[in-house]
Amino acid sequence: MTTSSHAPGGPAARRVPDKIYRRRWAILSVLMLSLLIVVLDNSILNVAMKTIATPAPHGLGATQSELEWAINSYTLVFAGLLFTSGLLGDRLGRKKVLLFGLVVFGTGSVLAGMAGSPAELVAFRAMMGLGGAFVMPSTLAILMNVFERDEQPRAIGIWAGGVGLAIAIGPITGGLLLDHFWWGSVFMVNVPIVLIALVSMVILVPDSRDPRPGRLDPFGVLLSVIGLVLLVYGLIKGGQLADFTDPQVLGTIAGGLAVLTVFVLHQKRSSHPSIDIGYFRKPAFSAAVGAIALVFFALMGVTFFIVFYVQSVRGYSPLEAGLLIMPLAAAQLIFSPRARLAVDRFGARVVCTAGMLTIAVTMSGMLLLDADSPIWILEVLFFLQGTGMAHIMPPVTVAIMQSLPREKAGSGSALNNVFRQVGGTLGVAVLGSLLSTTYRDGIQDKLAALPGVPAAARHAAGESIEATLGLARHLGPAGRGLVASAQDAFVHAMHVTALGSAGVAVVGAVVVAAFLPGKMASAPRDAEPNEQRKAGVRG
Repeated sequence: MTTSSHAPGGPAARRVPDKIYRRRWAILSVLMLSLLIVVLDNSILNVAMKTIATPAPHGLGATQSELEWAINSYTLVFAGLLFTSGLLGDRLGRKKVLLFGLVVFGTGSVLAGMAGSPAELVAFRAMMGLGGAFVMPSTLAILMNVFERDEQPRAIGIWAGGVGLAIAIGPITGGLLLDHFWWGSVFMVNVPIVLIALVSMVILVPDSRDPRPGRLDPFGVLLSVIGLVLLVYGLIKGGQLADFTDPQVLGTIAGGLAVLTVFVLHQKRSSHPSIDIGYFRKPAFSAAVGAIALVFFALMGVTFFIVFYVQSVRGYSPLEAGLLIMPLAAAQLIFSPRARLAVDRFGARVVCTAGMLTIAVTMSGMLLLDADSPIWILEVLFFLQGTGMAHIMPPVTVAIMQSLPREKAGSGSALNNVFRQVGGTLGVAVLGSLLSTTYRDGIQDKLAALPGVPAAARHAAGESIEATLGLARHLGPAGRGLVASAQDAFVHAMHVTALGSAGVAVVGAVVVAAFLPGKMASAPRDAEPNEQRKAGVRG
């Protein structure tokens, strides 16, 4: 007997086979390990950027553009293939897809750590993005198939808390590695984690798939990849240029949206669609994916400028900057697994609305920060912000995943990650452009007044606070006054950007308050309790 049975009228029989159910928490630990390397890697890389930019042998001598593409090549491949990887997991088996993703990610990590030029680093980072795209959706899809419905909110809360923890410990790990090893160590650190995850997964994690996947939709898959790559590329390019009216940016974004529109129309008319567009007619689903995008829009925008505030304005080292982010992670780790208790008592709508408003308030609280304000203010804001996020991410993820049949968990997880990735990319692009434009406007007069500085040098110095401080160091004693002006201009730009983030969070609060159901909608009947074959789960 693979599942426990109950008398008529008693508790519902378990849909998960007994031998899998007994090791569900060990399985979650393995999934968290797989998730850890994907999330941690990006946050580690941010710390290593300055080192990679130094000439050989200490770095690769990468230019600013090459550094940006080391990040963006990963993002493009990752975002473009998320939906495809979810579909393949549902069809071929989520464990197989996850193992493939880990092998590719680990191989890409080794090659990136051994890269001999910026071009090689960009290529191998794209390879890591390919692996990451097959890892991220599979972890959540497997989770949905090894936990019963009543335990899924708690498990998803732990999963979401792990994401927050990885974001925070990345800079700390990166700082420690760079203090003792060469720049490539920030990639090589992934290898032992990948090996442990692979062995543990083969032993513990069951495979699962959609038992009735239908015919493959290659045209729909191709449209999704092209549309997402064009859209994300346009957003990245707009952020780089700090100008979303540029014809290249507008054309690329418009092209991506057009292709995605064709994708949606194709899915509605297809007899074997990759995703049932009808899911978006469910308030619990559409409001939840909208909330995911909006909260990551606000979050990624604020983390973008906080790094510069802490290091360039306040003078903290990368390792110290990583430690300062810990309250954000701690709050998510503490409250994410417990968010279900608040949802049970007050309903998802109230909890998520309160979480969004908390984020809006903490974003506005950034106005209290200046060049010499007590650092504990930032720590309190981070903790409250993490608390707000902990009461948004798990409930909306549960709403998304429980709105779909269990056998479609891969597609649901992919959509969850697509909206999160697009929202985060849009946040960095739009709010990063706002930060850059406001900063340039604030420092322009000071740069123009510098005697003997060529116009090209003044223009380059106005691109960022780091560029301005670099010019100040070059000028020596004559540039001392420029440092204070740069810090003041950046703090003002940060305040404007924080208000933009707060505004987005308020929009998110309106969306969830208006459309997210007060109670989670019941999940579709995805399998008979005692039919392991129909559940598609194999130990």
